[in-house]
Amino acid sequence: MNKLRLVGLASMFLMVSTASSANVSVQPTCERIKASGNAEYPPYLWREPDHPKRFNGAIAFLMEDISAYLGIEIDLHYEGSWGRVQAEVAAGYIDMITGAFFTTPRAEYMDYIYPEFQGTNTAVWVNKDKTFAYKEWKDLIPYQGITVINNSFGEKFDEYAKQYLSIEEVGQLNQGLGMLSLKRVDYLIYEENPGLAYIERQGITNLEALPVKVSSENLYITISKKSSCNTPEIKQALSNIVAKFNQQGRMQWYLDRALKLWKQQQKAAQK
Repeated sequence: MNKLRLVGLASMFLMVSTASSANVSVQPTCERIKASGNAEYPPYLWREPDHPKRFNGAIAFLMEDISAYLGIEIDLHYEGSWGRVQAEVAAGYIDMITGAFFTTPRAEYMDYIYPEFQGTNTAVWVNKDKTFAYKEWKDLIPYQGITVINNSFGEKFDEYAKQYLSIEEVGQLNQGLGMLSLKRVDYLIYEENPGLAYIERQGITNLEALPVKVSSENLYITISKKSSCNTPEIKQALSNIVAKFNQQGRMQWYLDRALKLWKQQQKAAQK
């Protein structure tokens, strides 16, 4: 497991002067926060090649520093597919999701920590040899699309896609990229940064993201409504920490570090 413990000055940004204001005392009912997330989400989150239960990436770095400020261990590790993680949060088996878009159905079983810690763009990915003009959602109607199951790309687009678009769901991103590369579908809907990371890893050269984005959404930390760690004190402390980190611009530093690590790991895997 990836044990994220109180580590003092965990990074170049960890400042004692601000830590004291964000700290909360450990609650008897919350001595450890069990957390997970989307395992197919580089550079934000991915599984360690040699330790598949462990996570790495920008969100893992973020959680390490949040744990230090909070004074509560955040145990972040792989718990299965993205769909399974959401189901286990709904049931209360997992306390925290470390990065999720807001949707009304999700808000029924978990509380969102505001503000967001990162904004993301979702793109229309196409085969370079089979591209088409795209300016708005209705331009996708004549075509066959694909995406990864249990993903949201913003409630408005999700509802529009259900009503008007033909989008097949697959279990894993690499499966969808492979189908698009082989021209078995016309387009893939997926976030920009994770899509680029997987394309680089798989050495795919015939795919590109169209310039107009499908949506721009925010990533939030969430806590299960059935978790013993879901207390007003802990949620307020998390909110304060995220706001402070946003002011410091930490996510860009985490992302730069994560991208460098991701590329290093991919090069090592190819040797």
